[in-house]
Amino acid sequence: MARRKKVYEGKTKILYDGPEPGTLIQYFKDDGAPTEAPAPTEGKGVLNNRLSEFFMSGLNSIGVPTHFIKRINMREQLVRMAEIIPLEVVVRNFAAGEISAKLGIPEGTSLPRPIVEYYYKDERLNSPMVSEEHIIAFGWATQQDLDDIVALALRVNDFLSGVMMGVGIRLADFRIEVGRIWEGDYMRLIVADEISPDSCRLWDLRGLGERGDNQPPPEPGPLADVYSELARRLGVMPSNVTHTTKPTLIN
Repeated sequence: MARRKKVYEGKTKILYDGPEPGTLIQYFKDDGAPTEAPAPTEGKGVLNNRLSEFFMSGLNSIGVPTHFIKRINMREQLVRMAEIIPLEVVVRNFAAGEISAKLGIPEGTSLPRPIVEYYYKDERLNSPMVSEEHIIAFGWATQQDLDDIVALALRVNDFLSGVMMGVGIRLADFRIEVGRIWEGDYMRLIVADEISPDSCRLWDLRGLGERGDNQPPPEPGPLADVYSELARRLGVMPSNVTHTTKPTLIN
């Protein structure tokens, strides 16, 4: 069997050439997200693979296009190759993290409507927040692209919020990446990368309701519980990954 060619390696995933033109194999590593898990968490890649499969398949089924084709094994999935727009698209439903720190809004405050933000995807610059004017001026996307990105992001938000609420979890915010694919002369935008706890801020509704919507959420539980507890609630826990600690909070 020929050795696969590595196309890209990031902190949490590796991309390899796929078996067919226009495809890639996405491998999920155990390494944690930059701000949440500086040390590898055993089994996290397996869980993120299953969780991202669950969310991407669900989006595909309701007509929201994604790069996901199928899961290959416990750590790999087959995806469509796309030209990634160099933006992280963040959707916020509740105040937390950066928006609370910069605007002085108490964490846990329900926002008047979902807020869509853009961050230029460049780790050397620490992915700075950018405006639509920056994006259009520097040619990262057109105004039509941005209109389509907002529509896509809000559809993802509706889907994820409903799924999470159904298992007792509140979706405070999340980020996605968007890619371009061509079908003949027609270009369309799709959800790319992954959707997993690495890209979402999730709060357990237990305890939160007792404090009220405008109060800070409870303190987060151990990081190891985030992935396995979410997978357990959604019914996608792999049979060879065990949950050994008591779940407390999704965050």
